[in-house]
Amino acid sequence: MTPVPIADDLFTWPDDEPRLIGGRCTECGTHVFPLRTGCAKCGGTAVERTLLARSGTLWTWTSQGFLPKAPFNGEFAATDPFEPWFVGVVELPGQLRVEAILVGCPEGGPAIGMPMRTVTMPFRTDEDGREVVTFAFTPEEGDMPVSPRTPGEADHA
Repeated sequence: MTPVPIADDLFTWPDDEPRLIGGRCTECGTHVFPLRTGCAKCGGTAVERTLLARSGTLWTWTSQGFLPKAPFNGEFAATDPFEPWFVGVVELPGQLRVEAILVGCPEGGPAIGMPMRTVTMPFRTDEDGREVVTFAFTPEEGDMPVSPRTPGEADHA
């Protein structure tokens, strides 16, 4: 069966180089994600659909050390034994910051300032047996800063 996105108009799908679908207020220029009909900054209602930058910088992160409650506990979180995963905020240059799951990070954990890019990942299987995918961020290939912590230190930055 063909995979389906977790929500319509959240990210480009299907796409080998996915981008988040946001909005830009035509009155004040503020970017929003996900796409909304109004601007939280100026109250304007002229928000145009726009594709957000595919790459950004890790602004902050933490580890998710417990299983989230339904319906947010997708199959990726149902490992036995449970394995924590990373959640971070990625700053898309000149646009906004987005909170998302972080995948493909170095063993020692991500590092603030790490270049990141948008990807998709399996999240769960729906009641019809289709794979549901969501967006995440992964480190860009190439030079990455060294993690400011070593394994065993607090899982936050």
